[in-house]
Amino acid sequence: MTTKAALLALLALWGVGSLVALPAAAQETSGEEAAEDESAERLLTNRVWSRVEDDGLPGKKVIFLSDGTLVQDSCWETYRLSPWSMTSETALSWNEDGMDIPAEIVSISGEELVLKLSLVGGQTDEQRYRVAEVPYLCPDMPK
Repeated sequence: MTTKAALLALLALWGVGSLVALPAAAQETSGEEAAEDESAERLLTNRVWSRVEDDGLPGKKVIFLSDGTLVQDSCWETYRLSPWSMTSETALSWNEDGMDIPAEIVSISGEELVLKLSLVGGQTDEQRYRVAEVPYLCPDMPK
């Protein structure tokens, strides 16, 4: 991954940029290009995905960069960079601390993503994301 791509991804994640609320996407395409190439990987990559949490608190952010780098961040923890790859048309995997995390893409659109993670012991975890709004600033932590 280039330093420039990582910097741009982190700046987008931290909400540095335009003052207009727009979906966070690293690349814009024409309508014809989008219609021709709507693969799961194309919809997944180069967007800032924000996890939808039931408690109303800001969820973690993930960015699946097209160069195979996964950026994970949240308002509460330090960011993480991990390798990731598509393992089939609807499945992907990334590595955290030496452990591969396989996930199935349950559904994906230009605005929403649902992943089903396969965890240790045969357990699964369904995670829902939406495209993050830009600009975004994490709220102050409750004291």
